[in-house]
Amino acid sequence: METTAAGVVLASGAGTRVGAKLNKVYLPLAGRRVVAWSLDAFARVPGIGVLVLVIRPQDAGLADEVLAGFDGEVEVVTGGDTRQASELNALRHLAPRITGGRVDAVLLHDAARPLVHSDLISAVLVRTREDGGAVPGLAADDIVGVEAGHLVAQVPGAIRVQTPQGFWAGPLLEAYEKAENEGFSGTDTSSCMERFSSLPIRWVPGAPENLKITYPHDLVAAERLLAR
Repeated sequence: METTAAGVVLASGAGTRVGAKLNKVYLPLAGRRVVAWSLDAFARVPGIGVLVLVIRPQDAGLADEVLAGFDGEVEVVTGGDTRQASELNALRHLAPRITGGRVDAVLLHDAARPLVHSDLISAVLVRTREDGGAVPGLAADDIVGVEAGHLVAQVPGAIRVQTPQGFWAGPLLEAYEKAENEGFSGTDTSSCMERFSSLPIRWVPGAPENLKITYPHDLVAAERLLAR
């Protein structure tokens, strides 16, 4: 039995702040749709043997268009009302392979981060398999806290967390089922794991270009970075 890792690309959000009627992950970016860049990066990582795309039902036609031009197999899952519900749907889709030992690690990635590169995905996967959990991030030197007396002070060791975030598949599935049973909704994958799992979560150096498309100017910045 061959064991592999699964990459889950989350494209089930609306992304209204970008100012377009279209789901932002299907906007054009350097000749392709935004989500296509992430799928391509995951497909280039040898350790990723299963690739899952989580979509909104109303975006099925757009997803089909993207996948028609994609050289590789992608499994499509319908997302839920929240990010966490969408992740749970993907994990339940993978559950038979997780419990059967065929998928040992899962990496979850925002489709709105199209400039992720294969080297970063590989680094997260390696650290995940070694330690149980890994997230990429950049040092956040501009984050400050307010102490007693309204004094502003830097927060030592703070990082800006990116995706993909990777975890051992079994504990990840178990944690998400516990979260569902308790009605807990976290801000991202790692926040759910911190609450419902004892797995250590290690930091992997992120990439400055691994930006998230949130506002119109982010698309412009991404275009410029790809042009380089």
